[in-house]
Amino acid sequence: MDGRWLLGDPGRPGGGAWVEFREDGMRAHARDSSTELIPWSRIMLGMGVVIGARYPGRSETVTLLGMAAGLPGPLRGRRGGYLHMTVRHPYEDRQIFFDRHPQWYPLAEVTFLEALLTHLVAEGETRRLADTAWLDRVVTRLPPLKLMTSRAALRELLSRAVEEGAG
Repeated sequence: MDGRWLLGDPGRPGGGAWVEFREDGMRAHARDSSTELIPWSRIMLGMGVVIGARYPGRSETVTLLGMAAGLPGPLRGRRGGYLHMTVRHPYEDRQIFFDRHPQWYPLAEVTFLEALLTHLVAEGETRRLADTAWLDRVVTRLPPLKLMTSRAALRELLSRAVEEGAG
C-alpha cells in the first residue's frame, strides 16, 4: 500500500489494526489509533503467524475461526490474526494483532509468510522486510504455492526466492 508492505487491513471501517514493515522496525497500529514500534534488533527466535485465535492449538496456523472468517457468511472478514514472537531487552513473548481482509487467506501463503519471517530472523535480516523492492522481487518469483508442499520443499522455495530476490 503506497509503496509499503503491510500485514492487516488499515482500511477497515471504524479503524483497523495492521503491522507496517518500516526501516526502523515493525510498527503495530492498533484499532484505537495507538502505535508501537518494535525495532528489528529486538526480534529473536523466529515469528509465528496465526489466522484466527490468539492462542492456537499446537502448531496451528489457521484456526477454525480463521477459516470461517474467510468463507461467505456472517463471519466473513471478522477477527484477524496474530504475529507471535519473542523479543529481547527485556525478554518477553509478544502477540501483535492485525485485522484480516475479507478475502480468503490461502494456508500455503500463510505458511510461506511464517517461513519467510522465521528465515529472516534466523539470518539477522529482518530489516529486509522494509525493503519494498526486495520483498516485491521475492514474492513475484514464487511459484504457485500448494497446501501439500513439504517443509523441505518450502525451505527450498524460500531459499530460492530469497536468493533470486537479492539479485
